[in-house]
Amino acid sequence: MASVRAATVAEPVGDVTAVLGEGPYWVPEDDCLLWVDIHRGRLHRTYFPSGETATIDFGPVSAAFPAVGGGILTAGGSQLALHVPAERGERWATRVIAEVPPREGIRFNDAGVDPAGRVWVGSMHTEESEPLGELYRLDAGGTLTTIVKGVTVSNGLGWSPDGTQMYYADSPMRRIDMFDYDPATGEAFKRRVFVDLSAADGVPDGLTVDADGCVWVAFWGGGVLRRFAPDGTQDAVLPVPVSQPTSCAFGGPGLTDLYVTTASVGLSEAELKAQPLAGRLLRLRPGPVGLPSTTTYATLPV
Repeated sequence: MASVRAATVAEPVGDVTAVLGEGPYWVPEDDCLLWVDIHRGRLHRTYFPSGETATIDFGPVSAAFPAVGGGILTAGGSQLALHVPAERGERWATRVIAEVPPREGIRFNDAGVDPAGRVWVGSMHTEESEPLGELYRLDAGGTLTTIVKGVTVSNGLGWSPDGTQMYYADSPMRRIDMFDYDPATGEAFKRRVFVDLSAADGVPDGLTVDADGCVWVAFWGGGVLRRFAPDGTQDAVLPVPVSQPTSCAFGGPGLTDLYVTTASVGLSEAELKAQPLAGRLLRLRPGPVGLPSTTTYATLPV
């Protein structure tokens, strides 16, 4: 198992500052990282090696993925929508793929694509206090099938290298759970605790899985990324220069770069002054590399 470089330093990428940066997703064919600013309803596409960022105002958006057949699939509000560039100009054509009945105080949050291209999306209570959200799987006919009920803040999703385990974070529970997973059918079952994080500083937010099967978790309010081995033991802790890292994803050549989204929301003037990189996209080179399956395009079932 690849060891983590203890002296890894986070560096800012580009010049965009988000209020609530989230959802990094690497698109290898374009050398591009998709990520969103939830509070501003913006999708950012940061290209490498230049670091230049193209921004699209899509309205409600909390996650984004490249789609098989072209376009970008977004989760936002209570809808999954496919956005395809129009033939001329900078306009995009948008089509709703699936939706759930809107409920006051509930919105989609983090989402994920399994190694087979199957789409998962979770919802959250905007006040973060009531278990009124759900975790859904996108099935044939544009149906969002409820897999988990009683969710407060649905967050990180990830899969083991062989696709037979799914990792999941409902942040206020302060733990990462795992399910047995059937990659052929998308069935998730036998939920149990992967790692109890009740004693850790901060709250588990977004996550990703590396080529060794280790789970990387961003800790909102903790200012760190933590790496957990497949048996749930903590393998490494990497500090980042902000208190609110939100998620992480491997990308770059050979998937050697680890991109971290961050947030500036809720920070005082003094905290913002002390954390000039709050809200920025960060890059680390920790040693371990990412899984190719974490860059899978979303498949839209017919």
